[in-house]
This record gives sequence, C-alpha cells and structure tokens, in this order.
Amino acid sequence: MANSPNPDEPIDLPDSDSDDEVSDSHQTESKKKTSNVTSLNKPGIHFKRQRKLTSDVWANFEFLDKPDEQGNIICMCKKCGQKYNAESRQGTGNLKRHIKKCKKRTFKDVGQMIIDSSSSGSMMNRVPTIDYDIVREILSIAVVKHDLPFQFAEYSAVRKLINYINPDVKLVSRNTLKADVLKMFKREKDKLKEELSVVKGRISLTSDCWTSVTTDGYMSLTAHFVDNQWNLQKKILNFRFLPPPHTGVHMSDHVYDFLKEWGIQKKIMCITLDNASSNDVFADVIKNELDLVCGGDYFHVRCCAHILNLIVQDGLKEINEVVVKVRETVKYCKGSQARKQRFLTCVAHVELDSSRGLRQDVPTRWNSTYLMLENVLYYKKAFLHFQKVDANYIHCPTNEEWGRIEKLFRFLKVFFDVTNYPTANVYFPNVLKIRLLLKEELENSDNFMHKMAARMNEKFAKYWTNFSIIMAVAVVLDPRFKYEFVEWAFKKVYGEIEGTNELVKFKERLDYLYGVYVTEASTTTPRTRRRSSRQPNEEQVDVASDSFMMDFDNFSSSKSYVAAKSDLQIYLEEPLIPPNMDPQLHNLCGKIMAMKVNDDVGDTPSPSPPQSAPESPAVMESQT
Repeated sequence: MANSPNPDEPIDLPDSDSDDEVSDSHQTESKKKTSNVTSLNKPGIHFKRQRKLTSDVWANFEFLDKPDEQGNIICMCKKCGQKYNAESRQGTGNLKRHIKKCKKRTFKDVGQMIIDSSSSGSMMNRVPTIDYDIVREILSIAVVKHDLPFQFAEYSAVRKLINYINPDVKLVSRNTLKADVLKMFKREKDKLKEELSVVKGRISLTSDCWTSVTTDGYMSLTAHFVDNQWNLQKKILNFRFLPPPHTGVHMSDHVYDFLKEWGIQKKIMCITLDNASSNDVFADVIKNELDLVCGGDYFHVRCCAHILNLIVQDGLKEINEVVVKVRETVKYCKGSQARKQRFLTCVAHVELDSSRGLRQDVPTRWNSTYLMLENVLYYKKAFLHFQKVDANYIHCPTNEEWGRIEKLFRFLKVFFDVTNYPTANVYFPNVLKIRLLLKEELENSDNFMHKMAARMNEKFAKYWTNFSIIMAVAVVLDPRFKYEFVEWAFKKVYGEIEGTNELVKFKERLDYLYGVYVTEASTTTPRTRRRSSRQPNEEQVDVASDSFMMDFDNFSSSKSYVAAKSDLQIYLEEPLIPPNMDPQLHNLCGKIMAMKVNDDVGDTPSPSPPQSAPESPAVMESQT
C-alpha cells in the first residue's frame, strides 16, 4: 500500500469513473482503515462513530462524496478547489496553512488584520467574529423599515451577495425571519406598555380609517403624550384590519379593546377624529366606557385640518371660474410631450428654474390647489410667453385674473400655514388669524374676495364654538400667552361687550377644569415645581413674527396685576416667557398640550440601531 500523503501537499484523485480494479486485499485493508475513522456524517460516507466538527476551519472547506482510492476522506477548499486529506489523524494544521496562502481568498477585513507573533512581523488575516443575533436583528429591522417581504431573506441574489461579502454569514429562512420580527414586536410592545404605564399626565389619541384597493378596511390608533422629561411623544399603538360593519358602535368596540390591551383606558384625555357622523356615534359610545376629565366634555375633538378643508372648499366654490382656468392651464401644458417641451423652452427663455415643475391639484384637497397656485404664479412670465408661441393655448389668465390669483394665493397661505401647527396651544393663535382675516375680507370692497369670505365665515362660525374653549385652555397653559391672549383674542373676535361675556363663560370652565385637576393631583404623589432650564431656541415655533402678535404684546404690556390666591392665579400673574422658549409646565399643562388638533398619523417612526428594535411596534404588527 502506498504511504500516506504529505498533509501539506495537495493530492490528485483518479477519475471517479476509472475502470481500474482494486484487489481484494486492498479493499479489506481500506475497510479496516475506514472503520476506525471518526465519522463526519457526509453524504455517501458512513462510519461507525460520529462526532461534531468543532474547528472554525471547516467553514472554508467542503467534503467530497467519495473517498480516495486509499479510502481516505477528502475535503476541498471552497475558494480554489484544492483537495486535502480530511482524516481525523491528519489534524487541521494543513488546512489552516492553506487558508493563509489561498490565492482565491480575496476577503480581507482590515480591522481584523493582526501581526503574526510566530513570524518576522508579517501580517496575517483572522476570520472576523460575527454575532449572529445582531445579524438577525438587523435583518428584522431592515424588513420592517423598508416594507420588505419575509421572503427577502431567501432571495438567491441577496444570498449570493452576502456570501460574496462574507461566506461565514448564513441568512435565515423566511419563517425564521417572521418569528424574529414577531419576537421583536412583542419585546418593543412590552417596552411601550411600560412607558405608557408611568406617564403621569393623560394621553390624547388620534384615529383614522382607510380602505385598501381590495376594499379591506384598516384602523389606526396613535397616542400623544408629554413624557416625564417634558418631551412630546407620538406612538402608533395599533394598525389593524377592521372587519365590517364600519359603524360607530363597531369602531368604538375595537378602540376600547385596543386601550384595554395597552392598559390605558383610565388615562385618556381626548380623541381627535375626522368630522364624520359615524365618528360622532363612535365618540359618544366609547365616552361612557372611559374615565374622562370633566365627564368627557372635552373628549371628542374634531380634526381641525378637516374642518379647514371644508371651510376652504366652500369658499372656493364662489370663485371656481378662476381656479378652473388655472387647472386647465396646467392640464394643457402637461397634456403631451411636445407641449411640455415647448413650455420648458419658454421657462428657459424667461430664465426661470424648470426643476420646480407644474403641479396638478386634486379638487377635493384644497392644499394641493394652494400649491398649484404657488407654482403657476412662479411661472407667470413663462405662461405669458407660452401664449405667444402656442396659438392653441387659450387658457392663459388675463391681467385681471392674474391679480385675483395673487389675492387668492395670499389668502390661502394663511390657511396653509396653520396646518403646520399640530398642537392646540400653538394652533389657536393661528386659527385666530383666520378668523380675523375673514372678518377683514368681509369689509373688503372687492366683490371677488367678499363672496368667498362670506361663505367661509358662515362655515367657520359653525365650528368655532366647538373647539374654541379647549384650545383656549391650552393657550392659557402656555406661558407665552396665558389668560391675556384669550382676553385679547375674544375681544378681537366678539367685540368689547360680547367678548367680555364670553370671557366670563371661559373663566368658569377654566376654574372648573383646574378644580378637577387639583382633586386628581391630590391622590397622586406631589411633585416639586421647577422652572424650565431650557434656553431660548430659535428653531421653536415662531409665534411673534408679525403685526398680529405685536398687537397682543402691546395689549399684555398694558395690563396690571392683582393679588393671587391660588396656584392658577399665581401662574396667570407671572410674566410671559419669550415666544421662542419651549414651555415646561405641570401635569395639567401636559394633559392639555398633548392634545392633537389633527388626526393624521404622520410618518411611521424610524427603527433604532441594532441593539434596540423599531420605536413603534405597530409597523411590525401590520406586517404580520
């Protein structure tokens, strides 16, 4: 029998289809030899004893199905195909030496390069250590964040890429990935439940419903609250399939189940919903199941953005001919590639930026109409030139109509800016701007604007009384405004006499709400009052940048103060803080200021780094 091969030298194997016969004595010796070899449990090779491979080196080699002619187990380098004797008596030293000098191994992790102490200072590569738990967690976050299917982990191209980057990384199956995502969801849900349980104030909610292209209904529920560090938080609690019927009673049952699931059914302040009849029923039904402040008088908040949309849509009907002409202008220019090219030529001729482009509005969304008007006014010179080069363009506004478009744009800008303020304390001053703007336009001699303002003012007055009280409370609790702003605002809106009467009613509601708060606070652990340590931040909401707020500043500076008898009166008599300082107040303030005036759920919270899963579990919930 031939001597055993040198372990450091590669061996050449005969063709597997060779017809050479092996003698009986040789076969007997081979069987005797292989019977004592430790089993590697590979296909086509069977041995008596079995044990696991413990060396990391085997990740770089694979075993051949057939032994060599001497019956030795053979392994092959995954990179270069070099074959080696893999008998247990040979050890793994020869395989490790091959890994160092293998020319096909191009993967070099610079961060893992170390100096070989056994040689003359030469560099050697160490196989990087990989934490597979982190790999799986990062993969789970990627699937959730980018809305990928669970089968992403089994895509052949993805696996090929990962194998090229690092052959040691093995992706899990789609079922394992799904299980990982569910585990992460449950873990993060428990964290959020714990966070909600220690919130000292009350929690405000927003909810909305959608219908998919397959007519399936879905409901979202989002929590808004001020945490113990006085940061406004938004957490998506649920995003779930909503089976029919989509009635108010049915929706209230689902939402109440959601609240019990999170353990916050006794901590709710209010819920903001679209202005729909089914939502009125929903709020009335669930209100009886919750422990609410003031008997639920302030529980149902109508979405102010939706109300503004109704108000503006009503007003635009009165001046529809101007909007239609602008709409037809945009539609004509975008109607064909030839027209687009001609219009771009006109834009270049008048030296305007073509990257802004033209926007086609959606008639049911007034803010899209505003953005359409903004772009059309920017390209006014281009449209005038386009009219000269295209005889078929008959929709260009006249000079008088251009003037009306500019007036309409300035008017709608006030409404558009209001939608950027989601919380009640900063929303109220901007809604007041709208109220005063409508009042001003009603006295306008321009019949074009007068008709629109009259229609909008009628609709505005219908909803003003529904949300003015609770938003005014939020303003009082904002140390930039306090009671003086409400006093000034009511007299601006109602006049001196009627405004005084409305202030008396408001003060009664404010005192009643404060009394409820004192009773509730007495049952909890008292907290030490402290002033905010935050410095003025120029990036905070700018609420004092125009003559509107200057008028209020003049009013507040002329006020004199009387002796105070309660915490509320003490607070009201303290000087106002600068408008660009973010307020930090007490529990009552946290309850009211967390109230959302819009029901939009906004963007889904982004995932955190690998050590922690996404901020909101509802995203993963919708995946499953």
